[in-house]
Amino acid sequence: MTFEALNLDPNVLRAVQEAGYPAPTPIQAQAIPHALAGRDVLGIAQTGTGKTASFTLPMITRLTKGRARARMPRTLILCPTRELAAQVAENFDTYGKYVKLTKALLIGGVSFGDQDKLIDRGVDVLIATPGRLLDHFERGKLMLSGIEIMVVDEADRMLDMGFIPDIERIFKLTPFTRQTLFFSATMPPEITRLTEQFLHNPARVEVAPASSTATTVTQRVCRVKPTRKEDADREKRDVLRALLRAEGETLKNAIVFCNRKRDISVVFKSLDKAGFNVGALHGDLDQSVRTATLDGFRDGSIRVLVASDVAARGLDIPSVSHVVNFDVPIHSEDYVHRIGRTGRAGREGKALTICLPHEEKYLEKIEKLIEKSIEAVASPLAERAVEAAEAAHAPAEAKAKAGRRDAPPPRRDAPSKSGEPQGRAARKADDARQQPSRDHRRRDRDAPVVGLGDHVPAFLLREVVIRKAVKPSDDEADEAA
Repeated sequence: MTFEALNLDPNVLRAVQEAGYPAPTPIQAQAIPHALAGRDVLGIAQTGTGKTASFTLPMITRLTKGRARARMPRTLILCPTRELAAQVAENFDTYGKYVKLTKALLIGGVSFGDQDKLIDRGVDVLIATPGRLLDHFERGKLMLSGIEIMVVDEADRMLDMGFIPDIERIFKLTPFTRQTLFFSATMPPEITRLTEQFLHNPARVEVAPASSTATTVTQRVCRVKPTRKEDADREKRDVLRALLRAEGETLKNAIVFCNRKRDISVVFKSLDKAGFNVGALHGDLDQSVRTATLDGFRDGSIRVLVASDVAARGLDIPSVSHVVNFDVPIHSEDYVHRIGRTGRAGREGKALTICLPHEEKYLEKIEKLIEKSIEAVASPLAERAVEAAEAAHAPAEAKAKAGRRDAPPPRRDAPSKSGEPQGRAARKADDARQQPSRDHRRRDRDAPVVGLGDHVPAFLLREVVIRKAVKPSDDEADEAA
């Protein structure tokens, strides 16, 4: 099938051809006709299969008719993270560059003033995160009564991030007659119930089993058994550096995922000290820093990106060669999204997971979710540890053998000068050496008590003034008598 067969607007087809997409992906081929027909759509597909274009292309085609009014956008696209929202906005610019449509991007980390100006002019497409959207609504700067098409991208991530109450509130602010599109790579039961509540007879488009991983991604797990519990994190970082170096020339760039933000800083410093060209990305960074870091990773100035799950959803960086799970994700669905950052658009990719013993339970849930066993690889530090242990053990063993050879122990039945067996006489001699004599104990008791030494308190060093006695005169003496 070709894009021409999908009945898209000619200006949209022209933009798609210039973008270099020869044919639609399966999710696009099945979802776009339903979206153009005005039906609600529930799309489930693996990451990197083109879900964004599945709702962007038909949306632009339908919006070519009509005009936007001030503070009343015609369409709304909800995204869980700022980065994903910004990426959707870029796709809209790419596919709609020959169509006169306006858009506004409402995300945190940007001043309200600039966003208010765009809304006041009237926008056709509003791309937003739920929190910032509601902030504008509560300030009286935005009305949602004119929404014709509403899209929820990465719906399961909305559930994980606690956006479900906000999503329900936003749905109630939009018209009942709107068209609703849900897209995600996974579809847990909670999201299914939400779609049943707000979607009307949706066309379910599922081009791959839910929670399945792309066949172009090679998955491996490296199990690490730390020598001591307190050294687990340090040894895990050693394994990470060794794994990255072992990939050699095949490692063009990599995303290293951590579960906790505080670990991102530690891993970043570890890789930076080891000479890697590394950057960091998590939700606590300023938006300008996050944008600059992503731009650096895209243009190749940053080779290794240490990130939280902010980078796990929807980010389209086609040339990522490796994904490394420094921590096994607690939620199994996050594994699918993380490794979906590599092996995109038919390219080959590799996913490595470092697993400590206490993370085995999470790994088992992941294997159950994706319905396959992840192949294990040996730790690159295992051979070094064995060689180091053998090297450390060899001198000690040789020294012990030499000691036994040079000084053989005496026979226990050999008689000593006192007539007793030599072993018993030796034990008595040891007891005698260890037991202090009575005279020694008495000397300890009679020894003088040690004084203050050189550390004499200051009040003892103060001068004492002694007044001389004055002899009374003869008259005073007679008077006293």
